[in-house]
Amino acid sequence: MNKANGAVMRALGAMSGTSLDGVDAAVIDTDGTHIFGFGPTGYRAYSEAEREILRAALGHWSGPEVEAAAEVVDRAHRDLLSTFDADIVGFHGQTLAHAPRLQGTLQVGDGAALAEALGRPVVWDFRSDDVKLGGEGAPLAPFFHFACARWIGADRPLAFLNLGGVANLTYVDPRIETAERPGALLAFDTGPANAPVNDLVQARRGLSFDKDGRIAREGRVEDGALELFLAEAYFTRMPPKSLDRNDFADMVTLVRELEDADAAATLTAMCAAGVAQGMEHCPEPPERVLVTGGGRHNPVLMEMLSVALDCAVEPVEVAGLDGDMLEAQAFAYLAVRVLKGMPTSCPSTTGVRASVGGGVISRPSG
Repeated sequence: MNKANGAVMRALGAMSGTSLDGVDAAVIDTDGTHIFGFGPTGYRAYSEAEREILRAALGHWSGPEVEAAAEVVDRAHRDLLSTFDADIVGFHGQTLAHAPRLQGTLQVGDGAALAEALGRPVVWDFRSDDVKLGGEGAPLAPFFHFACARWIGADRPLAFLNLGGVANLTYVDPRIETAERPGALLAFDTGPANAPVNDLVQARRGLSFDKDGRIAREGRVEDGALELFLAEAYFTRMPPKSLDRNDFADMVTLVRELEDADAAATLTAMCAAGVAQGMEHCPEPPERVLVTGGGRHNPVLMEMLSVALDCAVEPVEVAGLDGDMLEAQAFAYLAVRVLKGMPTSCPSTTGVRASVGGGVISRPSG
């Protein structure tokens, strides 16, 4: 690994997703184009009290709820990231609100303060420049997915499916030379994923999530509710397109009269159905779908996806990748790209008017 000329850097990325479970951190070695290796990883869970503060701030753009959430996010990241050694840090922060066509996008977390605390450069606020140039500001992992496809030696189109609070799909054609070239990528949010089920079991049973899909396994899908869900205007929009965590919050009202198990099964089926609808936008049928994010641990959801899609549906671990850390690794990768003035999104990933490298670089004083 040649660090003498700055070609390859050891980058640390951090991600706190819309599922509100905690902060992931991961190190990779990269020059901003290729992946040269994966380093250590870590996780810092949010306490239930911290989750309550974050939940209370969702959908807010300012005010005391947002300030309280920012304190939680900053503290959690300092706790975790201070245990790592790296040349640069990619800090995503916590998304509280996302309405790119209206008010913009809001990720709380102070990257400048984090740079001072860690004593190293921090790249943050990755989404704002993309939104300013007409993009959705999301998803941002696709350029890293392209690098991952090259790293695993893929030679045919494939898709990465991230099942976090929201589901997002990245179609990758590794035969094309670079990620920003036309046809290399198509990315968009397919619909809700874990967030509605998490909210349901939290409200009804006091649980953070439906572990192993046990509640959904006992239920029956309500077809009428599923049809109403698929009638939402979002599914007729052409990609790229993105969602806020709460854009489909009224899904829970569609299952309000159902027993717990039937409600969980129906919400889980909605996620799979949204993905199946989204797959129709792929320029060419992908050879396989590699699934990342917490949803891949739900066997009921994975079975529903396998039935709904006309290709292999597998957790990314079968390809030698870490599905719990892929997003954190993505922001490590993007941090190096920002530092080197390389694009982090393009028209086919966020709908931005031209390829753009978003992100603010904060360096520690001295």
